[in-house]
Amino acid sequence: MERASVKIVALLLCLSIGAIVVKAEDPYLFFEWNVTYGTIAPLGVPQQGILINGQLPGPRINCTSNNNIVVNVYNNLDEPLLLTWTGIQQRKNSWQDGTPGTMCPIMPGTNFTYHFQVKDQIGSFFYFPTTSLHRAAGGFGALDVHSRNLIPIPFDNPADEYNVFLGDWYNKGHKTLKKILDGGRTIGRPDGIHINGKSNKVGDKATEPLFTMEAGKTYRYRICNIGMRTSVNVRIQGHAMKLVEMEGSHTVQNIYDSLDIHVGQCLSILVTADQEPKDYYMVVSSRFLKQAISSVAILSYANGKGLASSELPVPPPTNTEGIAWSMNQFRSFRWNLTASAARPNPQGSYHYGKINITRTIKIVNSRSQVGGKLRFGLNGISHMDTDTPLKLVEFFGVPEKTFKYDLMADEPPSDLSKVTIVPNVKNATFRNFVEIIFENQEKTIQAYHLDGYSFFAVAIEPGKWSPEKRKNYNLVDAVSRHNIQVYPNSWAAVMTTLDNAGMWNLRSEMWERFYLGQQLYFSVLSPARSLRDEYNLPDNQPLCGIVKSMPMPAPYTA
Repeated sequence: MERASVKIVALLLCLSIGAIVVKAEDPYLFFEWNVTYGTIAPLGVPQQGILINGQLPGPRINCTSNNNIVVNVYNNLDEPLLLTWTGIQQRKNSWQDGTPGTMCPIMPGTNFTYHFQVKDQIGSFFYFPTTSLHRAAGGFGALDVHSRNLIPIPFDNPADEYNVFLGDWYNKGHKTLKKILDGGRTIGRPDGIHINGKSNKVGDKATEPLFTMEAGKTYRYRICNIGMRTSVNVRIQGHAMKLVEMEGSHTVQNIYDSLDIHVGQCLSILVTADQEPKDYYMVVSSRFLKQAISSVAILSYANGKGLASSELPVPPPTNTEGIAWSMNQFRSFRWNLTASAARPNPQGSYHYGKINITRTIKIVNSRSQVGGKLRFGLNGISHMDTDTPLKLVEFFGVPEKTFKYDLMADEPPSDLSKVTIVPNVKNATFRNFVEIIFENQEKTIQAYHLDGYSFFAVAIEPGKWSPEKRKNYNLVDAVSRHNIQVYPNSWAAVMTTLDNAGMWNLRSEMWERFYLGQQLYFSVLSPARSLRDEYNLPDNQPLCGIVKSMPMPAPYTA
């Protein structure tokens, strides 16, 4: 919803925060969101959900590279709230990142205006709440960033674009799930899978079409897995899927019958309505669960006649064979080296494989008990949030009052059975080119996301990582993205340049694990304390905890 008064207030706010107006000529988009509870039933069981402007999924942010996004969020829940913008890099601006380590929450009955720029980005992204266990209750929506008109995209403009949100779901409410985790137990297996907040079975007569296509036309489907813990496979009855974009990168346009999408991941496919005009099922099924769960949605042809066939496309293999199948599919994903992304130069003009690695961080996840309660950790450290956001105490020059840097080593300890529960903050050298290895010695799949950056997903292999494995890296056309899966008893390697000053969350996308400590923050400080590298604390940013009554530090200068 947009209102003229909100536009004026937000514009005045933007002008007062001069440090975060990057280019006056870049357009502004204004949104006003009312976040409330409402009754939803993704699996047919009524429960309390989180709605934005009465919607689930929430309002779509449809924008273009370099647009300034201004979102005035009213929190009408009974709990503090933060929204994060998954995949948006927030260049020089971790103040807007919406994680407990960077921002004070929006308290009940108050509002906060986010202001950020989708600088030098294109692609399919989403937003969701990071506070409490709100992710289990909804509050998610699309953030689609288009290329500017002067930059060609590597496919014809589709007839229309559709956003599809997939994920596992629990019939227990988010407050009940939080109590379970706080009590030291796991939330266990999900109850089902939803598609855009609904779950259907083959033959359900009351099923309304998810989307409608006209015969002969091609459509773009932007698909995200916004679930809690379950990888899914997507396939469309009778239709091929052409992969064209993944988490902000144009990909080589391979054709797939089905695609695995892991938790927190997004991709775009092109689907041509080239079959008999009638209804067809989109099928979403779980991956790597002992007992499979699934859901379907109807894609309908305009003026089509005929129900969707009950004969569904065959899912990919499961168990060990399924992991090998999924791993091979990952290897088929390639960066489109000739396509331009947000800037008018080919993606392949950035030769990441020729940059010398300055630091290697090997991270091993673990599951353990502390005081009889379940905890998850990285290299023996289980993160805990602090009353004052980490970024704020660092900006005010008193980090020692809240946390210690580098309690987590760059190498895992020999004994991962024990974890220490402390804030997990790692110092990072500004502009260093780093290699991060995720090694998963557990029997369940993992997925990781890094705020503030994209990284090159150069390898995934079974077994344990060692330096000689580097010879198997893809150093030419690995996809630049922000999320990577790590299969059971396997490892994954990514590379990135830490050139975005701020405090950035690296987290498990398995939300039970995130909530119980499987995350950390990278503190990337610019020695210059210059506005060229990082924006100042915005004037409208609420203060909380120990910094609330402290004098403001000297601002960054040009």
